[in-house]
Amino acid sequence: MNIAIGTAGVVLGLSASLLGVLVVTAGLVTKNPRLIRLSRPYAIVALVGALVTFVAMERALITRDFTVLYVAENGSTRTPAIFNFATLWAALEGSIILWALILTGYVVAVSQKFRKRLEDPLVGWAMVAMFVVALFFFFLMIGPADPFQSFNPPEGYDGPGPNPLLQNHVLMAFHPPMLYLGYVGFTVPFAFAIGALVTGRVGEGWLVSTRRWTLFAWGFLTAGIVLGAWWSYEVLGWGGYWAWDPVENASFLPWLTGTAFIHSVIVQQRRGMLRVWNISLLCATFSLTILGTFLTRSGVLDSVHAFTDSTIGPTILAFFGLIVLVSVGLIGWRGDQLRSPGRMDSVASREGAFLANNLLFAAFAFVVLLGTVFPLVVEAVRGDRITVGVPYFNRMTMPIGFLLLSLMAVAPVLPWRKAGGELLRHRLYWPAWSGVGILVVAVALGARGLAPLVAFTLAGFAGGTAVRQLALALRRQGWRGLVGRANGGMVVHLGVVVIALAFAASSSYIRQAEFDMEPGETVTLAGHTVTYLETELVEHPERTEVKALIEVDGSRVHTPSLSRYRFGEQVIGTPSVRVSPVDDVYLALLRIPEEGDDSIGLRVIVQPLIMWLWVGGMVMVVGTVLAALPSRRPDKDHVSGPAEPVRGARSDLAAGNGSETAGPAIVEVGAEKPTEPAR
Repeated sequence: MNIAIGTAGVVLGLSASLLGVLVVTAGLVTKNPRLIRLSRPYAIVALVGALVTFVAMERALITRDFTVLYVAENGSTRTPAIFNFATLWAALEGSIILWALILTGYVVAVSQKFRKRLEDPLVGWAMVAMFVVALFFFFLMIGPADPFQSFNPPEGYDGPGPNPLLQNHVLMAFHPPMLYLGYVGFTVPFAFAIGALVTGRVGEGWLVSTRRWTLFAWGFLTAGIVLGAWWSYEVLGWGGYWAWDPVENASFLPWLTGTAFIHSVIVQQRRGMLRVWNISLLCATFSLTILGTFLTRSGVLDSVHAFTDSTIGPTILAFFGLIVLVSVGLIGWRGDQLRSPGRMDSVASREGAFLANNLLFAAFAFVVLLGTVFPLVVEAVRGDRITVGVPYFNRMTMPIGFLLLSLMAVAPVLPWRKAGGELLRHRLYWPAWSGVGILVVAVALGARGLAPLVAFTLAGFAGGTAVRQLALALRRQGWRGLVGRANGGMVVHLGVVVIALAFAASSSYIRQAEFDMEPGETVTLAGHTVTYLETELVEHPERTEVKALIEVDGSRVHTPSLSRYRFGEQVIGTPSVRVSPVDDVYLALLRIPEEGDDSIGLRVIVQPLIMWLWVGGMVMVVGTVLAALPSRRPDKDHVSGPAEPVRGARSDLAAGNGSETAGPAIVEVGAEKPTEPAR
């Protein structure tokens, strides 16, 4: 029954997406508004199909219906309830179901948001683009990634359950869905970019209409990456949180290009510049989400995050190639119209800083992409397996990171068009002293080494700028000084600064050692005492667990463990962490007592400021939400900044008239008021 229901859902979603592409395209070509308006019911039907598919698979997992091959290969009667529910996205076919559900949810949300403007050709072509993407993922489920293949289980059959690494921490239930919400969310601005290119309305109107969609997609992706780093830290037992794993990089790449786009789009809205660059960044961001899908689901990578070998790799790679080909072709076709009406007056200006920011993020993305893809290319061409390790990424990305921190310190105080030396000295005085103050405190606390001290100084400099800007905004606007694109962006910058400080401290001053310990023995590392008390055996339905009872600094007992799961011989370790604002004491059990030997092998790692990585991530997400909120009353939403030639202009979509602003005028919508008067 689950197979029949699930297959029916896939067919329903596939049919609705296909009809959405054909009917809405026909309506746009023939200029038939009745056909174009059908995009909304088709979107709803596609969502219903995806929801039916999702419910059918969850029902199969919950009832342990082993006649479904996916459940037989990944489910088990012994799997705890929360991980059994999360098994849907623990393997290839189920993850495609989640992807399709989130995607069709976005399609319906867009059709609802623009329900009064569906006849606008720009919106219509955006809907067609989203239907095409949905059609592709439903096609995967009907063909090479069919989640509802049948299986004939023998009497008493029980499945192996999901990968043991994916069922020993609750973050597994939240990290992948959050990541997918970000990945898939970039489909919306990409679709509107395609609509703008097809219709030739490549001004600033479509950017305004998709600003919040882009922000929320970026925010979800940020949260997903941070949760993934936290999961790695809490689960894998090596004490780290980012290893430049190829699949980690696959999520980081669209984050980099998406971050560049969010910054540079402000220049286009304020000055009418960087049109080609912005639309290229957006197309690149969506293309990189598809490339990331290929890397994680094709089986080309060996990674704890990657799924097993599959046959869908060539299909996804072909779709990636199609996306790139169409994007480049449309950009080339509209090249003349994409010429920017604005121009840069001075490099020492806000727009100059944003351009430098773009170049640095592009360089960062190129370095990561090269290190991730180059081994695959070499293996495909020569058959040799090579590895690009952590030293490459650290060596290549560190100077870029320092330059980005420097820009974070300077860019927010730069005026548009041109900056004067006296103005910059005034605005950067206290932020510069905050950087010096952080450096002095770090040295006083014993920090040494050029790279971490430079990181602390620049982070303090950038943090001082963000605090200064927020203080000015709060003084003038009250609590609304935390709301809006510019002010919310400063909150995001504070989160980045916190992460930079925590990253520099934890990676530079880590202390670790491995000990063989007898019961009652105490060891000392980095000023912390660790005492081994005893071990205990705990039987779980799905595994046998041996816990070591460890006392840290004479207080709370922690229990790192090793578990052997019922299916398979793999032994999985679960570390235990003593968390504090100053440092973490990380305990990983390496060896359990054997007959005639009561000792254990224990890895102890002490890392400073780790907790602030997760705090910084949460601050970034909060800042994203604040940036998406309107910064003033609706009747003042369209007030321009002081240096713009057109004031009070509205987006063509916001006006609902389908027209593009004529001539060389610069469209400025929802711009932030300056947080301080010009000097």
